[in-house]
Amino acid sequence: MQIEDLRIFIAVVKAGNFTAAAEQLMLSKQYVSRRMATLEAGLNARLLNRNTRKLSVTESGQLFAQHAQRILDDIEEAERAVSPKRQALQGSYRISIPMSFGISHLSPLIAEFLGQHPAIQFQVELVDRYVDLVGEGFDIALRIGNLADSSLVARRLGELKRAICCSPEYLQRKGMPETPEDLLNHDCLRYGREGQTGWELELHGKRRLFEVRGPIVSNNGEVLRDAAVAGLGLVLLPEFIVGPALQYGALVRVLDAFHPGSLSLHAIYPQHRQRSEVTRVFLDFLQQRLKAQLLVSA
Repeated sequence: MQIEDLRIFIAVVKAGNFTAAAEQLMLSKQYVSRRMATLEAGLNARLLNRNTRKLSVTESGQLFAQHAQRILDDIEEAERAVSPKRQALQGSYRISIPMSFGISHLSPLIAEFLGQHPAIQFQVELVDRYVDLVGEGFDIALRIGNLADSSLVARRLGELKRAICCSPEYLQRKGMPETPEDLLNHDCLRYGREGQTGWELELHGKRRLFEVRGPIVSNNGEVLRDAAVAGLGLVLLPEFIVGPALQYGALVRVLDAFHPGSLSLHAIYPQHRQRSEVTRVFLDFLQQRLKAQLLVSA
């Protein structure tokens, strides 16, 4: 087994196919395919499932990828420790971020960070689904909301404040809700899983789940915000989505005294990324910038 094979394998996992990995590494597709076949033969294990449409990582491949990445990270740290020419942060990282949050707040911060560290390369994917970090070759993912139990490392970056709001026209038509119990008499525009579970608010010092119903359920905050601006109902969303509409009066707050809960913002990454200097510096940078802009606490 050669170190080059580890680098090629990790590139294939991150790229999702031989062609893209070969282009990134400036190698031929045939050479990459041959090296992967040699690696699997040497390990006597299938790491990759190949078919005409796509390439996927086997369970053994996912386990091997974690160890391979850890080895490559250790080599990079060792080289940086003894070589003055390699002090600058460098490496290629694949990052998953939520679409709305990524566009509104993370896009300029990522550009600023890469401007400060030009030897780093980011592949940024904006998706609202929960990606499989190891299986799909991601190095870091930012997630908003509760985290499922997993073997991944999670770093809490802070809390994102939310608001219940609606258009002035909706209030004129349907009236102001006075307590959370009034929600059943209103049209509520529901986000994702909260469309099934309801809205959690504080009443008489205790947090309770209140049933809501309405004409729209969506996994995209902009869709619900625009529906609220159009007068279709009440919406409970993070302020980074509804903030501008609140500022210029297209939306107004309701039920604020009942404290809509904030949402936790976490960065998650595989265990082998714990010692990565790029991971630490990037997340420190994000936390500092976001705390100044919109985080409730960190």
